[in-house]
Amino acid sequence: MELPQYVAIGRGLEQTIAQRLSKHGYQKCVMITSKTPFRLYGSKLIEAAGRGSAFEVFFVDELLEEVEPCVQKARASDVVVGVGGGRVADVSKVVAELSGRPFFSVPTVASHDGIASPMTSYRRNGQAYSRKSVMPSEVFADMNVISLAPRRYLLSGCGDLLAKHSAVRDWWLGHRVTGEYYGRYAAHLAYLSASVVMKSARLIADGVVEGVRTVVEALISAGVAMGVAGSSRPCSGSEHLIAHALESLMEKPALHGERCGVAAVFTSYLHRSNWRKLRDSLVVMGAASKLEMINVDADLFVEAVKKAPEIRPDRYTILHRRRLCRREIVEILQETQLM
Repeated sequence: MELPQYVAIGRGLEQTIAQRLSKHGYQKCVMITSKTPFRLYGSKLIEAAGRGSAFEVFFVDELLEEVEPCVQKARASDVVVGVGGGRVADVSKVVAELSGRPFFSVPTVASHDGIASPMTSYRRNGQAYSRKSVMPSEVFADMNVISLAPRRYLLSGCGDLLAKHSAVRDWWLGHRVTGEYYGRYAAHLAYLSASVVMKSARLIADGVVEGVRTVVEALISAGVAMGVAGSSRPCSGSEHLIAHALESLMEKPALHGERCGVAAVFTSYLHRSNWRKLRDSLVVMGAASKLEMINVDADLFVEAVKKAPEIRPDRYTILHRRRLCRREIVEILQETQLM
């Protein structure tokens, strides 16, 4: 099992991060970020660390698909610090993995469960793939900066979390059919992350700090579930396959969690679980709950459902068990009110 050694959630954590760097004796730091997160938080972190630390800053947009210069610099440093959203976290994990350096995760949005997970989705040669990389050694979720992010990102995180209801069922199905490993504790931890967010739907809808913090804690908990399982299995199932298929079919796809949330209503129907409660929770929060809200029509969704099993043929899900025709897919979309 790979788990974070230290997790801090609070306000004004710049000094806390600086103290942790100092405690470990980390003086040379590679910071991977993007322009807005750097302006809002990365620059403050460098200031808090003071003259005792030297930061080499890399902007993720400028790295494109070539991370080797960053990896070389990281090998001569003590730690990789990722300050930003999903792409920053993904690239930071790859750089930490290739350089053999520890990774400090400093999320600035609560839009994904990669905050505290060992999984990375990384593009190379124009292709996106997900695989196990490195678990963040320390995680710092500063509510001051996370609360500044557009609300859409928080709701995307909610969609990603609610998708665990479907993912856990796919994992159990795969275990029964193929005999693959199934970790009861990791599965329940992931399921709990989804359940607590569903129960907090009204708080999240009202935009109160308690609701935002609940989402952040649940995302970290989901990441830990993957660390316990040693894979993304407890958090990524048929709904994620549909989300990845949509991404490959669209020039400008909706956010990952938005696609996962909508797809989870569909796959939960296939599992004969409480898809109505899942959909209603998305509606209460104000999250994406229909195809039109993720800029997808019925034809595109049908194509994605058919393509989804091919993305991970080794990972058995309800979509591998039930090969649906167009008519069946459309009927389900109508019954679940996704269209």
